[in-house]
Amino acid sequence: MAGTRRIGILTGGGDVPGLNSVIKSVVYRATEIGDEVIGIRRGWEGLTHLRFDPTPDPQYVVRLNRTNTRTIDRTGGTWLHTSRTNPRKMAPASLPAWVDPSRVAELTGPDGLVDLTSVVLANIERLGLDVLVTIGGDDTLSFSRALCDSGVPLIAIPKTMDNDVAGTEYCIGFSTAITRAKELINRQRTTLGSHERIGVFRIFGRDAGFSALYTAYVTSARCLIPEAPYDIDRLADILIADREANPSRYAVVVTAEGAIWRGARMQDIGEPDAFGHRHKANVGEVLAAELKQLTGVEAVASELTYDLRSGEPDALDSMVATTFANVAMDLLRDGVTGRMVAIQDGKYAHTELPGPDTPARRVDVADMYNEDRFRPRYEGRLGDPMLLVGVGGVPVGSFAD
Repeated sequence: MAGTRRIGILTGGGDVPGLNSVIKSVVYRATEIGDEVIGIRRGWEGLTHLRFDPTPDPQYVVRLNRTNTRTIDRTGGTWLHTSRTNPRKMAPASLPAWVDPSRVAELTGPDGLVDLTSVVLANIERLGLDVLVTIGGDDTLSFSRALCDSGVPLIAIPKTMDNDVAGTEYCIGFSTAITRAKELINRQRTTLGSHERIGVFRIFGRDAGFSALYTAYVTSARCLIPEAPYDIDRLADILIADREANPSRYAVVVTAEGAIWRGARMQDIGEPDAFGHRHKANVGEVLAAELKQLTGVEAVASELTYDLRSGEPDALDSMVATTFANVAMDLLRDGVTGRMVAIQDGKYAHTELPGPDTPARRVDVADMYNEDRFRPRYEGRLGDPMLLVGVGGVPVGSFAD
């Protein structure tokens, strides 16, 4: 890996605060050692839709340097933009117009979706990229693994507010999400108290409850997580007791978007994205309506999700993002590719890339969650990593309904 290399970098999936810190840090470190960095815009779409006429289309490719990345770490989002493109499973309507129709038929699978992995590989070669740095969650990382398996040198960096990527205790965006949630919930306490209501706060977490759990940890709220289907009658009784014991006469519960009570089924709604995910019906609104019926107390639902991914990163996300980028560059310097930067046992590390069948990390209910009280477990933390949990967890589908 000695000598000048051309490094491609992209961000995929949902945006989170901290992505720009990674981009800037990769660029600054690369220029120190004489490498060149090419930004791929709009995630994997940049490598499926890219055209050369005869030079690369500037809407998908940008040369990165210290000048154009100097201040990007001061804001959230991603300066390179993003998309939820899945090159292995593209709907015919989402294909670039220039793709030869005869080629489409050749690349279409039994499910009617088109696999443009070969186009991505060809564009990586035409751009002269020696290595890729990809920043994303499970979906972005699963295609990163596919590229690695096809021989592309690559280092991945995990990001998601759900904090559920297998193999790492921390993903970029998680701390800012919890910080934002704490601020928003505490701000709304005055309104809840003024009207003597039950506040239901919906937060990220389709399959894993880390965001809801840690928000409850720092706000002393009750919380509901996907890993532990619950008794809604018991929840109603506890919230009424909380309200009666509170001089301001309100109660608070945080629900992950995938948390449901026993016997309930939340419907998936809307069109699936490129990775097959559909939105769930708003569990916060449904739960608030159920609680109002059960308790006779007005319950109001507040949607926190998109506020949590907006704005600049907090200090921890800025620090982790910058360090993840430099660990990635250390690995490239040493000729190591095909790995994901991670935190394990509270320390910076690297691990294998999760594949498409790798289960997401889940909350260990027995260790982290008190099902009787709908609260995090605060006791018995001596000797735990700072974030209180290791890289293990309960595999998807292993809990009982």
